[in-house]
Amino acid sequence: MKHRFIVAGLLAWGIAVAGDATDPFTGGSATAGAGKAAVCAACHGPAGDSRNPEWPKLAGQHASYLYGSLKRLKSGERKNPVMNAQATSLSDQDMKDLAAYFAAQPAVPGVANPDAVAVAEPLYRNGDAARGVPACAACHGPQGHGNAAAAYPRIGGQHAPYTAKILRDYRSGAGVSSSNANAAMMAAVAAKLSEAEIAALSSYISGLQ
Repeated sequence: MKHRFIVAGLLAWGIAVAGDATDPFTGGSATAGAGKAAVCAACHGPAGDSRNPEWPKLAGQHASYLYGSLKRLKSGERKNPVMNAQATSLSDQDMKDLAAYFAAQPAVPGVANPDAVAVAEPLYRNGDAARGVPACAACHGPQGHGNAAAAYPRIGGQHAPYTAKILRDYRSGAGVSSSNANAAMMAAVAAKLSEAEIAALSSYISGLQ
């Protein structure tokens, strides 16, 4: 009987540990993050599924990317008046836990405009060698899932208006921070995109899943 209690206790402990998904890249706790994420829902929606196309979906985003973004928002290196203020009070562990929580939530797909495919798909899949534009898929993957180890964000399913805004910010230089090599790389790519290409890519990316 005692043996059964020990086994049951170990199983319960194992389930509790397994349920507390610790992110391998940041060390953040998804369980701890869930208790800190209530204020985020006002803009980013329940579990990071934003319903406002101007505000990004966070569900399923890589913790490595989210953590880096929060650090730059807290320092003011990345400019966003609302998020700069929100990040000010976050500790380093808060940022890791929030990143782990949103990374653990299921990503929510979007819908692309079929008219965008003809322009966007060749650029996304193959790039444009003549203009020095690399394929988006080279970093973000064929379905837009990104790369957690490299902190390349998941972009598939993201709201098209938000993606378009970010690409325009990169093109203008507003999205570039001195310590972020990935942002500098994106700025160099976005500088070569036309407004029509940004609109088409943003819509196409929203439909990736």
